[in-house]
Amino acid sequence: MKELIEPVADLRDWLARAERIDELQTVSQAVDPLEEMSAITYLVARQPASPAVLFDQPDSPLGLRHLWNIFGPSVARTAITLEEPPHTPTMELIRRTKDKLRHSIAPLEVSQEQAPIYQNTLTGNDIDLTRLPIPKHWPRDGGAYAGTADAVFTRDLESGYLNVGTYRMMIQGPREVGLSLAPGKDALRHIHQAWAKGQALPVAAAWGIDPLMMVVGSQSLPPGMSEYDFAGGIKGKPIEVVKARHSDLLIPAAAEIVIEGVIRPGSTREEGPFGEFTGYYGYKDIDCPLIEVTALHYRTRPILTNALMADFPSNEQSAFFSTIRSAKIWNDLDKLGIQGIKGVYCPPAAAGAFGMIVISLEQKYAGHAAQALALAGQVPGGAYITKWIVAVDEDVDPTDMNQVLWAMATRATPSDDIDILRNTRGSPLDPAQNPPHKRFFGSKALINACKDYRDIRNFPTRTLLRPSVYERVRERWSELGLPGEVPAITAFDTTVDAHE
Repeated sequence: MKELIEPVADLRDWLARAERIDELQTVSQAVDPLEEMSAITYLVARQPASPAVLFDQPDSPLGLRHLWNIFGPSVARTAITLEEPPHTPTMELIRRTKDKLRHSIAPLEVSQEQAPIYQNTLTGNDIDLTRLPIPKHWPRDGGAYAGTADAVFTRDLESGYLNVGTYRMMIQGPREVGLSLAPGKDALRHIHQAWAKGQALPVAAAWGIDPLMMVVGSQSLPPGMSEYDFAGGIKGKPIEVVKARHSDLLIPAAAEIVIEGVIRPGSTREEGPFGEFTGYYGYKDIDCPLIEVTALHYRTRPILTNALMADFPSNEQSAFFSTIRSAKIWNDLDKLGIQGIKGVYCPPAAAGAFGMIVISLEQKYAGHAAQALALAGQVPGGAYITKWIVAVDEDVDPTDMNQVLWAMATRATPSDDIDILRNTRGSPLDPAQNPPHKRFFGSKALINACKDYRDIRNFPTRTLLRPSVYERVRERWSELGLPGEVPAITAFDTTVDAHE
């Protein structure tokens, strides 16, 4: 029976839950936000126990605290964020998240008096972002970045649609922040829409958030679908929002830090580079939209949420992106009516879960695996960047790369089982595509590592444990003095037990 838990109320509630499972480390000594905090995060993420790290420096301006390694490689903290018990196994977490994506719950607007974000406010010349301990992540970064684990709010001036996105934001001056946006992002479309009318676009950004908002803000949703509704469906209750002081934007009522501002027509500035999720520096944004900050709201002793982008396992987005992207692709395949899908997994080591998809399925008809492969690479959840898509049979755990590689080595024939899709959706951040102007287009390898369906009945029988023997060994594991936990097994030889 599924364990019932109360939804996470805000970031502080999330921190309390992480602490209860011993996955929060507080550092009270002084640490330089310029490269030192990120260096500690990079190294902590490489340890077997990889806690979230809260830098609690009492002498910091505004009493600002810094939270790093929010997710790291931790499936437990990802589960907490997605409103599931921390001990939920990876594939079960993906399955439950997939089911939640079918639901949406509209946000609940509360009064400004009820909103913790309005405990403190600075406006006008009282704002000086350059005096705050905003971190610089990597030596060659273009500057200090407050917006990494953030949520940015813009509105479509014609339809009224409110978009929530996660974008990098570099400090450009005392009251100026750059907003870097890749082509195709809703916020960039809203900016150009306003500029075409000769209007400034109101914008708000939350720099300290319930981690769920970072998860949701980083997803590509269908046009017109509210990220707030999407987050509410995952949380199982409405996200509490409050109207901004200087626009009609709705911001999270319990956010830690929120800036309000405007992007005036044609106002841009050079920004970057920035160390990205690929493990390489990204591009320098020559014409980055520039936000003129008009207000800074913050809770007492606010927490700035930071997301380090790096190679695995130090990439902040790896664990949560692996889960939410896997769930979304699986949900997309369900909507298309693809039968027999037993699991979908985007390995976190594959460039923050962007580079690879593994599909486990029970083959039900000729061409089933090839169909699933081609569709997984083109559905909304899987089209962006993905280069390697692998299909395996239902007896292979897609979250176990050892099993996936075994299936590729024993069930795939390269000359017959690899297809290539060309001119697919790429990314300007893909370092493999050169010269850089080629990066907007990519390609995908479809690898069929399933048993040959033409001869599936005669395919050699896999060596598997009997369930009864596994259970006997599991019960005696500690008694026999064997180390660690009993490894989880998902595939058994059940036909032998049936004939005992």
